[in-house]
Amino acid sequence: MRGTAAVLSNRIVLRGVKKKYLTPIFQYSRMHKSGIMRIYDFPQKVCGMEKIVEQGILYDFYGELLTKRQRQIYEDIVYDNLSLGEIAQEEGISRQAVHDIVKRCDSALQEYEDKLRLIARFENIKAKISAINRLSEQFAEDDKIDRDTYMVYSAQVKRLSEEILQEL
Repeated sequence: MRGTAAVLSNRIVLRGVKKKYLTPIFQYSRMHKSGIMRIYDFPQKVCGMEKIVEQGILYDFYGELLTKRQRQIYEDIVYDNLSLGEIAQEEGISRQAVHDIVKRCDSALQEYEDKLRLIARFENIKAKISAINRLSEQFAEDDKIDRDTYMVYSAQVKRLSEEILQEL
């Protein structure tokens, strides 16, 4: 199949790709006036690159909780981008077995996140630290720093740092 693709937000723009080569998850949206470019929408559910990124993050946080064999197969799928057939041949098992292992790993990793919420906490703390950094940059750029302005910045930083400490 020849053609190029570019991902824009939640859409993928395809040039020179016939519709018959696309999987059913793509929904036809409109034809570009040039007649060459077609625009297809991704479904609402996480798919493609976003799913791979989500799998990688989940694995980074909870991968050590998987068995050695599960880790190896999951890394081959997510990080090495090997096909089910390649992994099955390497491991001496069926493609269906590889598929089942990957699905079980996805399910287990998502269950760990649902119960432990480490990624959610990490993202929340990261956002608060970014806010503290923005406040410190604003404080450094402010030419007219009086006591009242200092107290406002100080109170905001203190509140954010207390929220971080409570979350830990």
